[in-house]
Amino acid sequence: MNPIVILSISVVCFLLAGRFYVRFVSKSLGVDSKRQTPAVEINDGRDYVPTATPIVFAHHFAAIAGAGPIIGPVMALIYGWGPAWLWILLGGIFFGAVHDFSALYISVREGGKSIAEIARKSFGTPTFIMIISFAIVMLVLVNATFLNASATALTSIIDSVQIGLSNDQMFFRWVDEVGGKVVIGGIASMSVIIVTVFAPLIGYLYIKRSVSVLKCSLFAILICIASVTAGFFMPVTMEPIHWMLLISLYTVIAAGVPVWLFLQPRDFINVHLLYIGLVLLFLGIIASGIRGVEVHFPANNIKEGTSHIGFMWPGLFITIACGAISGFHALCAGGTTSKQIKTEIAAHKVGYYGMLLESFLALCVIITVIMGLDMIQYKQLVFPAEESGYKCNPILTFALALGRSLDTGLGLPLPFGILFGMLLLEGFVVTSLDTAVRLNRYLFEELWRTVFKRTPKFLGYYWVNSGLAVVLMLGLAYKNTVSNIWSIFGTSNQLLAAFTLIIISFWLLSKRKNIWLTAVPAVFMIVTTVTMLVVMLVTRFIPRGNLPLVIADIVLLGLSAGIISIAVKTLLNYKINLK
Repeated sequence: MNPIVILSISVVCFLLAGRFYVRFVSKSLGVDSKRQTPAVEINDGRDYVPTATPIVFAHHFAAIAGAGPIIGPVMALIYGWGPAWLWILLGGIFFGAVHDFSALYISVREGGKSIAEIARKSFGTPTFIMIISFAIVMLVLVNATFLNASATALTSIIDSVQIGLSNDQMFFRWVDEVGGKVVIGGIASMSVIIVTVFAPLIGYLYIKRSVSVLKCSLFAILICIASVTAGFFMPVTMEPIHWMLLISLYTVIAAGVPVWLFLQPRDFINVHLLYIGLVLLFLGIIASGIRGVEVHFPANNIKEGTSHIGFMWPGLFITIACGAISGFHALCAGGTTSKQIKTEIAAHKVGYYGMLLESFLALCVIITVIMGLDMIQYKQLVFPAEESGYKCNPILTFALALGRSLDTGLGLPLPFGILFGMLLLEGFVVTSLDTAVRLNRYLFEELWRTVFKRTPKFLGYYWVNSGLAVVLMLGLAYKNTVSNIWSIFGTSNQLLAAFTLIIISFWLLSKRKNIWLTAVPAVFMIVTTVTMLVVMLVTRFIPRGNLPLVIADIVLLGLSAGIISIAVKTLLNYKINLK
């Protein structure tokens, strides 16, 4: 099949959803463009900062996108491209985009409160504590997954022959010239460092000096170019554990300083790479299709996918953890984004369109991989045999496929595409990490205020709570690989999305509004994710003796049982009161 056909169907569906379905959702929620938002009303200069919609979109999109819509879809391709494509397309439009838009809108309506605080109004304090605890565990899994993926990617080593490099190449650093192995991540490493160093300057310009978005964008692009150029001359090379420690130290700092210092500007700089990456992905697919490139990757590979991940249901629906729907997005929406938007009308521009763009990214990733790799090459990188000595590396898989797509379609050098794919991923892994650690800090602070009548003074320091989040992240990441953590991360992430949809449904019910657009996805995701938690516990974690993941799985199951039982009881009481 020609990849243009798959891409065209996807684009038409997304455009129709963005034009028509979003109107139905907006009307159902009751969006009021004249109502004042908490960012404008509070405006404390630290967390509540009214910001131009393009910059908020950039922050939100960079935060929710991260590595999720790339890593998850790449791993899910083991089932074949057909099932992955359909779930991203339909799930993104009817599940994920509705989830993100409604979560952001309701947080704005409730004064910028988190989804856990909103749950307290419908279900009481016990549910509030359980939701916070669930979110904390989920965020630790998110952080551990992305930290591990980042360290693996920045130290990726690959055979030069596999990416078409000659023995005299100077693009990547040799680690074994005799064996023909090169390090892919050194240039991206320097780029990440330089972007981080210059982020406060961008924040100062657009927040403190009110420099226009266009001028800041041009400066951000210049920083990106300079960071990559510096990486060619001074690639940074460290051991994975050293990268983990360095990134952990950065996130502790970034989680406490004002959002305009690191969080917003880093996202703003990195999002330019992502926008360029989306354009290159799109052009690479179109150009390759015009040149007659056909997809030879199997559309249906469910039997083999079952042997590596598990039955397609629920396995596929939790492996694609961000491209179709993601609970992490609700934490971003209620944790940082809702405190920055100027008008309610911006909620659908940031929430709904942001998720559609992420789903589009995930679909472009799928098409790029199935064009650039066959099943044998794919499995060597994503599901390598234990005796090969390689680790699961979906980031490198995507980078290699992107390089081949741009080489075939646009005639760009293969190493350029590989490097750009690595840059794309690395910038957004770190961006997701600093956002997620900040969100973890918020949740810990909320938890202490609820558990203690008078919160101990030391628990009020931001560095204590962000430090606790980082220690938990580092401990879990050090002991597990990406493939080990991804399934339970994806499951907890999708389960949080289900709980968010339940909370939103009850909020809508209290306002006498239509709940079906959120209630139906909620039920499907609950059944899917709880089933997966049980399957993983019984078939993977206990037989392998992986104690940290056994504990995490049992905790998530316990919290899920408590939240579901309270939700059912609340619904029954609501019906009784109506009678």
